[in-house]
Amino acid sequence: MTIHDSHPFPTPDDAVRRLRGRVGGTVSLWTSGRASGSAGLTVSSLMVAAGEPARLLALVDPDSDLAEALEESGTAVVQLLSWRHRDLAEAFAGTAPAPGGAFRLAAWEPTPRGPRLADAGTWAGVRVESTASAGWSLLVTAVVEELFVGEDDEPLFHRRGRYVR
Repeated sequence: MTIHDSHPFPTPDDAVRRLRGRVGGTVSLWTSGRASGSAGLTVSSLMVAAGEPARLLALVDPDSDLAEALEESGTAVVQLLSWRHRDLAEAFAGTAPAPGGAFRLAAWEPTPRGPRLADAGTWAGVRVESTASAGWSLLVTAVVEELFVGEDDEPLFHRRGRYVR
């Protein structure tokens, strides 16, 4: 990985990316365990669909290790990140160095669905229901099977390519 002195995802001529940057929300970290190890990816393109059962819909990079892990295991842990997790978010996004891998940067609790960030205030254990191509992304629809909603004191927001409080 190379660290650049400019923004890694410039958007001046891409109106769709600029629109998405203005709709930014809380950053989530999706993690999944698999036979060959664990994978994770920060995801800010996320929607919650209420219902019985509730579902999470997310846009994921189809070439990511997470996409492969979701296909292999069919499960994930989705944790909402706080301001204190911004360096971890950058590492899982692949925009900051993580010597030894991003999972070495925090404490994790093992779960049947994958590793859970030990200090995550809000998290969900999900089962992948379906995937489909959506533009350049993979639309993941996941059924919420377990949910813990904790304090939301300093959520990490992603807006216009930057993390904000």
